[in-house]
Amino acid sequence: MSGAGLWAEGGPPAGGGRYGEQVFRPEARGESDRIDLGALTYDDTTMARLRLLGVGPGWTCLDVGAGTGTVARRLLGEAGVDSVLAVDRDVRFLARHPVPGLTPLEADITGEDFAPGTFRLVHARFVLMHLPFPERIVAALGSLVAPGGVLVVSDAVDLTTDTAPATPYTRAMRAMWRGLRDSIGTDVSRVPHHPELLRAAGLEPVAAEIHVPPLEPGSAISRFWVDTWDRARAAMTSTGWVDDAHIDEAVRYLDSPRCTGMSPGMLTAWGWKPGQTA
Repeated sequence: MSGAGLWAEGGPPAGGGRYGEQVFRPEARGESDRIDLGALTYDDTTMARLRLLGVGPGWTCLDVGAGTGTVARRLLGEAGVDSVLAVDRDVRFLARHPVPGLTPLEADITGEDFAPGTFRLVHARFVLMHLPFPERIVAALGSLVAPGGVLVVSDAVDLTTDTAPATPYTRAMRAMWRGLRDSIGTDVSRVPHHPELLRAAGLEPVAAEIHVPPLEPGSAISRFWVDTWDRARAAMTSTGWVDDAHIDEAVRYLDSPRCTGMSPGMLTAWGWKPGQTA
């Protein structure tokens, strides 16, 4: 599907790219492994929140930006939901691990014709930060929540990089965020406003929380950032803030006991659709 519906006003990012095209292409060797490193870091936190919200038997779920399908499969296997429609612009990773109740759908949620029905749970993780006009995306996703259901959105939030002491790690992170913003439109500065967007979409009550995983040598999140820098290297060096030697130094620093940095975390916000569950 085309993303023209959301890009009709304001246009695409200055660099003209999109996630999965210019950077983080699914056909690139090892991309599913990089995604799974993020899953190892955040899936337990995501599942704990979804279970606290009551997600379980009888629920129908839409998982947007489903990636390799780790959350979708855990919703079925652990939470015992009835079904999960797992949506991504490329479903090759989802197709590798079919399970009963899981339906992959290759689609672009920014398309005007994206209308898969309504669901008791609509979940989108690390999606909004890569797209223009997040307020429109939230409104569109909110319209897919059945009365009495819940919309849950999670994205990266960086609480320290701009103000932390200068280190090889913080220099690389600053270049990464700037390079991704310039090339594919990624913008984590908007993420703290997610709860407000949920409220503006007519959801209530609304709440949010942040999980920050520790940076430890060899940890899943440390390996995730190393792999992400490698795949975003061209975008990072194009900023003029780092060169290849700086990125290599940051990789060594991240794997050493000298590292005192704090990883970007995951902000999760949720809001309920007024009305009674059918």
